[in-house]
Amino acid sequence: MSEFDYDLFTIGAGSGGVRASRIAAAHGARVAVAEEYRVGGTCVIRGCVPKKMLVYGAHFAEDLEDAKQFGWDIPEAKFDWVKLRDNVLGDVDRLNGLYTQTLSNNKVEIFHERATITGPHEITLSGGEKKTAKVILIATGARPLIPSCPGHELGITSNEAFHLDAIPKRILIAGAGYIANEFAGIFNEFGAKVTLINRSDQLLRGYDEQLRDRLLQISIAKGIDFRFNADFRGIEKNADGSLTVSMTNHEPLEVDCVMFATGRVPNVEGLGLENVGVELDDKNAILVDDYSKTNIDHIYAVGDVTNRVQLTPVAIREGHAFADTVFGDKPTTVDYSCIPSAVFSHPPIGAVGLTEAQARQQYGEVQIYTSDFRPMKNVVAHRNERSLYKMVCEAHTGRLLGLHMIGPEAPEIIQAAAIAVKAGLTKADFDATVAVHPTMSEELVLMK
Repeated sequence: MSEFDYDLFTIGAGSGGVRASRIAAAHGARVAVAEEYRVGGTCVIRGCVPKKMLVYGAHFAEDLEDAKQFGWDIPEAKFDWVKLRDNVLGDVDRLNGLYTQTLSNNKVEIFHERATITGPHEITLSGGEKKTAKVILIATGARPLIPSCPGHELGITSNEAFHLDAIPKRILIAGAGYIANEFAGIFNEFGAKVTLINRSDQLLRGYDEQLRDRLLQISIAKGIDFRFNADFRGIEKNADGSLTVSMTNHEPLEVDCVMFATGRVPNVEGLGLENVGVELDDKNAILVDDYSKTNIDHIYAVGDVTNRVQLTPVAIREGHAFADTVFGDKPTTVDYSCIPSAVFSHPPIGAVGLTEAQARQQYGEVQIYTSDFRPMKNVVAHRNERSLYKMVCEAHTGRLLGLHMIGPEAPEIIQAAAIAVKAGLTKADFDATVAVHPTMSEELVLMK
């Protein structure tokens, strides 16, 4: 009989924790998971999945308008936020049930309470019960960062945005990353007056400059205001319930809602890491090696709590690799190079590989190919919104180093195209491929 209650105890049932637990159980391990909120994690419960559903809802605002140019006589359309909100939250409930069922089907025991590491191989649940495990996996993810300015408690984050009683008439969104730009597009299409402020003079740091500029131009044309080089000074609540936001370098702004999208921080507080000496980096993320092991031999960590690459598919791969390594006798690491990503802005962005600036820094001489075009649907709809596709290649070999696009369905297109970049194909390989016409994606093989 084992000296431990479990072979693996996972703290956190998000994407990485669920995958790790399921695969470990499939390898024959006795597994338990503790989750203090809901099974599924940020992505499923309060992140990319419900956000994408809101993006779909927001697209109808322009689609219904464009439909008139395609011959459809549409009566006055009315938007019901509460109906969309409740339908989205209903699907979140469904997914929460499916994730819970997946763990149960794999004989993973679930504790719906907080867990703290209280000693070597020992976990104490919030109800007081103690458990022991040969291996402990921390997969607690991250949470929104809230700036420490006066009145910060008056703002919301993306967590609360899914539960609003109504769409605010005027909303200020702080930040310029993918969450900020995605919700700016969502709220703008739902009829809110959106102002986005950022401490620097750039948005979407890390994405190609040409795509960032194109999104800024389109967003401004859609009516979104931007205030750059703006630091929060404070938020005050007015007698009528509105909020006055003061900031550096700009005049105060009166809005009905303030949303913070200023980054995310690892969830490490209250885990008891200090009880066993788990090391953290300067951003409070758990330090791990290539196999997701901490400085303590029997404690591992995957996902956003390690602050490596904060993307759901990455957390899933880390969880799977951990389980194969520790319980499947198959040492596995995750390749973090050439990870595709998407911004579900309005229009969306898809990207993989190096930006032009990164490629020039690493390789010196590069070759750039672009296609700047107006999608066929926009032509008929009389919408002067242009898409931009950009290919970054090594100058002497033509090898693809990066692919970047902004336009309708860009995230769907980039997934397949990312395979070509990852495989090291060349511009000549794209040129040799016959186009699928008429499509937007044919521009990938027609770039000049």
